[in-house]
Formats: sequence, C-alpha cells, structure tokens
Amino acid sequence: MAHKVTLIPGDGTGPEVAEATQRVIDTSGAEIEWEIQEAGLGAAEKYGNVLPDSVLESIRRNKVALKGPITTPRGGGFRSVNVALRKMLDLYACLRPCKWYPGVRSRYEQIDLVVVRENHEDLYAGIEFEKGDPYISKVNDIVVESGQGRIRSDAAVGLKVISQFGSERVIRYAFEYARRNGRKQVNAVAKDNIMKFTDGLFFAVGKEVAKDYPEIHYEETLVDAMCMQLVTRPEAFDVLVLPNLYGDVLSDLCAGLVGGLGVAPGANMGDELALFEPIHGSAPRYAGQNKVNPVATILSGMLMLRHLGEAEAADKVERATAAVIAEGKSVTYDMKQNRDDPTAVGTSQMADAIIQKMKEL
Repeated sequence: MAHKVTLIPGDGTGPEVAEATQRVIDTSGAEIEWEIQEAGLGAAEKYGNVLPDSVLESIRRNKVALKGPITTPRGGGFRSVNVALRKMLDLYACLRPCKWYPGVRSRYEQIDLVVVRENHEDLYAGIEFEKGDPYISKVNDIVVESGQGRIRSDAAVGLKVISQFGSERVIRYAFEYARRNGRKQVNAVAKDNIMKFTDGLFFAVGKEVAKDYPEIHYEETLVDAMCMQLVTRPEAFDVLVLPNLYGDVLSDLCAGLVGGLGVAPGANMGDELALFEPIHGSAPRYAGQNKVNPVATILSGMLMLRHLGEAEAADKVERATAAVIAEGKSVTYDMKQNRDDPTAVGTSQMADAIIQKMKEL
C-alpha cells in the first residue's frame, strides 16, 4: 500500500531540490503517493497567504510531509513559514543528524552525531516587546518589585520560557531516538550556572527522564563548553538535546563539522505528525539555475523513509548518495575541491547520478 505524503516544494531553489528528491525517492523501491501543496512566496502571490489552510489540512491528513526550503525575510516581512508549521502542527522536536560522508570536504571525519532541539519554547517562543511598547513598563514593574534590577526605558524585551512539559517531551524524544537507533549517550546542553531557573529546569527534567533509560549514559554540559568540545573532540558525542535557541545555533555548528548545510538533513517531529526538510535556506539568488546541492533534501527524504518503516529503501538512498559523493564526479560545485571546477554538475544531474547508482546497488 502506498504511503501518502504531502510534498511542499517551497520557493527559491526549493522546487529544484524537491523535484530531485522526489525522483530519487520514487526510484528507491518505496511506494509513495505525493500530494503537492504550495507554501511560501509563490503561495502568497497566488492565494494571498504564505501558508494556506490546505497545506495544514494535507499534513494532518497524511501525517507525513517533505518540504523544500522556504524564504524567511530578515527583519520585517511575514513570520517564518517554517516556524508556523512547527507550532501549528505541534512539531516539538527538531531532529538534525550530522554525519560525515567520505568525499565531503571537512576538517573532521568519522563524525556521526544527532542534535535534538526543542521547537516551541525558549527565546524563540516569540514573546517580544518592541522598544517603546507600553507593556515593557509593566514588565519592568514586576522586575523591580522582585528585586532583580530594572529594564532600561530604551530596551526591547523578549521572554525566555522553559516549561517542565516542553522539556520533558523533547528530552524523552531524544532518549527514545537513542534507544531505537542503538545510540549510547545523551548530552543535555544548557547554561544553568547563569540561567538557574530556566536552564536549571531543563537539566532537572533531564535527570528525571534519564532514570527511565538506564542503558543510555546521560551527561549535562554547559553550552559554551559544548561549543569548545565540539570543535576539539566531536567524536566524543552521540545525541545532544537542547532548548530551542541553543539547539538552533549548535545544529548549524555541527553541520559545519561534517561539511556544511548542503549535506545536513532535518526533521520536525510531533507525537503523530512529521515534517522532513533540509536545514539550509532557499538561496533565492540561485533559483532556476540548476546549481544548488540537493543532498540535504535527499537525505531528509531518506529520514522520511526510515520514519515510514521503509528501511531498505532508506538504506538504498543513503548508500547511493554516499557513493556519488565519494566518487566526486557527478556532484555540484560546492562539493568539488575547487568550487570553480568546470566538471561540476547541476542539481538535476546529481540526482540522476544517485538514481543510476541506486539501480547499480
């Protein structure tokens, strides 16, 4: 029976990498019935909404979605579609595997770690007050009354929110992922020596959850110390679980350890729904040029296949992708030793090479 999957091509270079991934997955042996939905800039022009209700309805119905990158303006403009999808679908755990593949240019080798990031809380909860907002004076009254100083009148203010509920379910997800995938260690990462109540709560919950997984080693690491250790001995880590902001920063750091965002897949997981997507942006300046690296989206599709229980198809996609990368022939410009190498191929041609490799395996 075919798996029904919502496919959101995205915008910028999203449609190109999504199309490449769709063709690779269709060759994997898994039977997928794609339901294509539009979101992002194209949807805004067509429907007047960057995230039409039909997209959410499709994902809720199919339970699984694959998404290409969608542009998020810096500063002004509409709120992130990516963040909206995570919140509206209660996708509370962001899964970002960081694995080195032979042939990828990197300062490090033999790295295979996973970042699990809480998706809803922390400073990214979006509770902010612009400079001059009258509500800031009310917040200041509370701060002064509690004896914690005062807020300058020319300040903008954001609230850091960490709950026991949000911490418990993302930390438990990290342990469950570790158990299912034979991982041996989980590190909770925060900064409780300074943020004693918020990050302190995250660590306190981690200690309690860890008791249910005695076979998995649990450690707590300060976020600044973890940054240092990741660039000195990244091979020492297995699964990292972090609050939202730290998780966003460290997942990009870990992607850099294995070659960059171009090879970094991602997933956003809830109790019933799952959305798979690359962690890189939409690179609109390259749109329509058949130039960008499709690997991160293809590997996100591989994660989707594993989630669907299509382990054989997922293994085939990963082996074929790894083989093409290792050969270094039919790869995009960013994966060449010299980025100006004239033998670099386009997005579609790299997907063709992976498809051909799957047929040979």
